[in-house]
Amino acid sequence: MSNLINVPKNGSLTSTNSNLNFPNLSSWLDDMFNRDLPAVLTSNFNRGITLPKVNIKERADSYIVEMAVPGLSKSDFHINIDNQVLSISTETNETNEEKQENYIRREFGYSSFKRTFTLPESVNDDKINASYKDGVLNIFLPKKDEAKQKPARTIKIS
Repeated sequence: MSNLINVPKNGSLTSTNSNLNFPNLSSWLDDMFNRDLPAVLTSNFNRGITLPKVNIKERADSYIVEMAVPGLSKSDFHINIDNQVLSISTETNETNEEKQENYIRREFGYSSFKRTFTLPESVNDDKINASYKDGVLNIFLPKKDEAKQKPARTIKIS
């Protein structure tokens, strides 16, 4: 907390020590909310997927979306295209229960994410396909024939 001198409306600089040791409500609230929150309040209790990293590669005939999402199976993914928007999402629930003679222990977890990408007009959305292997989801987005880069060629002068 800072020690500021109150300036009355008449402009004289007088220091009154009566309130210096007692914070007013405004400064007390500022101090409370400007402090760093304890780690227990900011920790991620659910260590599930938050937002996976994505690589997007452009090739002459296609785009490839690579998403790192280890620990899932291909049935966990929902991939949709609606009005040139590609949506990739998943939602998983996990529950564990251990019963012993004296106690029952239950743990549960939930994780989900959704990533969306606006596709360029050059993507042939009828031929999009996806695969999931070794924790990486690959989505192949082929370009339309007219959008594919043609190889360079030499033109002869007649």
